[in-house]
Amino acid sequence: MRYLVYGAGAIGGLIGGLLSAAGHPVTVVTRGAHREAMASRGLIIHERATGRTDTIRVNAVLPGEESGPYDVVYVTLKAHQIAASAEHIASLRAKDGCFVFVQNGLPWWYFDGLDSPHAGKRLLTLDPQGTLARAFPNETLVGSVIFKPCDLVAPGSISHVVAATDRLVIGEVDNRRSSRLESIAADLGPAGLKTEVSADIRKAKWTKLLSNAVWNPLCALTQAGAHQIAAYPPARDLAIAMISEAKAVAAAVGVPLDADPQKIVHDMVKRVPATSSTLADVRAGRQLELDALCHAVIEIAELTGVPVPSLKNVTACAGVLDQRIVEDGVAYRPVPVR
Repeated sequence: MRYLVYGAGAIGGLIGGLLSAAGHPVTVVTRGAHREAMASRGLIIHERATGRTDTIRVNAVLPGEESGPYDVVYVTLKAHQIAASAEHIASLRAKDGCFVFVQNGLPWWYFDGLDSPHAGKRLLTLDPQGTLARAFPNETLVGSVIFKPCDLVAPGSISHVVAATDRLVIGEVDNRRSSRLESIAADLGPAGLKTEVSADIRKAKWTKLLSNAVWNPLCALTQAGAHQIAAYPPARDLAIAMISEAKAVAAAVGVPLDADPQKIVHDMVKRVPATSSTLADVRAGRQLELDALCHAVIEIAELTGVPVPSLKNVTACAGVLDQRIVEDGVAYRPVPVR
């Protein structure tokens, strides 16, 4: 299969690099110094725990320089970045190909392909104009969620830590098990990223979202690591309340989660210090990924009548920060996370 990775930052770069190293025909699309570094010297992948560093030759191109069509298009842009490039990305798929959307948070097609009272409802916070639904028909979609700590530490250089929990989870919109899911997993798993075929991709997304909807906005607002927030009693109580609310929203749409909010927060104190992606965006002066992580959860809460006061309040404050970044070009300089 011919692969395209559109938006090859940390996660996209890692996927493209692993597939390239395994001998698959891969093109990665990105811009600026990151693309220039990969095109000139290759992609550097550094594993922090062992110190192993690999330099991988990749075919890195600018948007518009692709030589499609492609059988599998990994879309690894952030959720709020997809609409601007949707028509172009859609044109790159082979006739029987598919798009694997690797984003955090909930997808615009959440209620499609489900036996649900809300079947077919579009999440307006994620696709207000129907742009994504028109560009990417459901039969072309593969949903996914990735559990993989990974950072773009310099142009053309990715740092990661191998953990037992590392995996990419993929699934069809209608939850059926398909041959294309098996083919995707058969290539990426042996290349170095465990790939799990799920019969409930929405549950996998909610599992990660219990953390993303909480720690991402809190880290952005406090300029702190999640472990520091979890260690501070008043903030710890707030995080527990937010996780409990998100869990209740998931249950309201038929996704019961076996998760203990108190344990999640307690365990966070012991985690290795890390900078959340949203905090990294604050420090770089980039738009925050709030729609898929927070606003969509609140939209579903309102649809199902689940009260989410803590999520609403924290998201409102993070939204003000996001507005300052977008409208005023404000960036907040790095404060070391210890």
